[in-house]
Amino acid sequence: MIRLFLVVSMIALAGAPLAGCGGAQPLISASSAEQQAPASTSYKSLYSFGKGSDGQQPKAALIDIKGVFYGTTYGGGANADGTVFSMSTTGAEKLLYSFLGGNDGANPSAGLLAVKGVLYGTTEYGGGEYSFGTVFKISATGREKVLHDFDPMPDGANPVASLIDVKGTLYGTTYNGGIDGNGTVFRISTSGKEKVLYSFFFYYPSGGNVAANLLDVKGTLYGTTELGGSGGQSAGYGTLYSISTTGTEKLLYGFDNSDGYYPAASLINVNGTLYGTTVGGGGSGFFGTAFSITTSGSLTTLHTFGSGTDGEAPWAPLLNVRGTLYGTTAGGGFYGKGTVFSMSLSGTNEKVLHSFGHGSDGATPLAGLIYVKGALYGTTSAGGKDGDGTVFALTP
Repeated sequence: MIRLFLVVSMIALAGAPLAGCGGAQPLISASSAEQQAPASTSYKSLYSFGKGSDGQQPKAALIDIKGVFYGTTYGGGANADGTVFSMSTTGAEKLLYSFLGGNDGANPSAGLLAVKGVLYGTTEYGGGEYSFGTVFKISATGREKVLHDFDPMPDGANPVASLIDVKGTLYGTTYNGGIDGNGTVFRISTSGKEKVLYSFFFYYPSGGNVAANLLDVKGTLYGTTELGGSGGQSAGYGTLYSISTTGTEKLLYGFDNSDGYYPAASLINVNGTLYGTTVGGGGSGFFGTAFSITTSGSLTTLHTFGSGTDGEAPWAPLLNVRGTLYGTTAGGGFYGKGTVFSMSLSGTNEKVLHSFGHGSDGATPLAGLIYVKGALYGTTSAGGKDGDGTVFALTP
């Protein structure tokens, strides 16, 4: 199944409907804002991709290792198959690795994970005989090694989420593949020994097509499926689930459109309550939601996007900083190119901190934010000086 990047692509089209919702409402375009957004004096564009060789279209969040950022780009590099890069907090970028698009992998949608000084990641394509993605490791100096090539039957295909570390073992997800072709949860050792824990089968109660990282809460893993589950239709609108480290899966919640659809982002844990976002749905706007859910499956919608310039399609996970949630939306805002926003843990006081699309500041942020020494850092998948994405900083 093709991943729902079409949803994000449509955000850039003024007045285009959001995929997957009958009678969808038009999206807010830049021209619909009758006044310009107030200047984001705390926003700074650190780097604009666009040389080609330096990478293009970063879709993943950065990670911080002792004041140096590490990240990936989906495209660009020497072979146009994506890159791994490092960057200083002032925006000095260094290319660490350009994927060849063959056995070494191609097109990393996910961010990196640092374990004992080594970086681990996934590529959506490339690798070995099948070209359905890889798990790789790379040193901070750029030496890359493939740990696993995915074979769609049975171990999954097209990993688009980052890995997590649970007591020295890595856990991840694939968007496609597995026994029924709808994605898997797997574990893999740092030496490359891989095992499938669960294969999704799309319909109730399982869900299907996993775009999000797993979340470890006291030894139980929690996640989202972008599609499938009970929903309000046979296909469903996505699910929230838990799974043990041995592979016992449990459905926690199935979305039905009114409470959101397509939960593509990873969950976060705040004092035992999980928080997340949906790309669409929620009320009459169909522009996405922010929600909280207990580990037993009781969901509360905190905010429904689409009330004007507050943003549309929150594709990325939320970030908790001392009781305030921060996030990004891929569309909407004053210029129709996405936002950075904040809200309380209860969903009140939602505030747009920056609207993308004014000048070369970037557009369509698909990744979450990180918080380092008082500032938020993130990426945009488009925009910037050459239209190939940016790295930015914002002081809330």
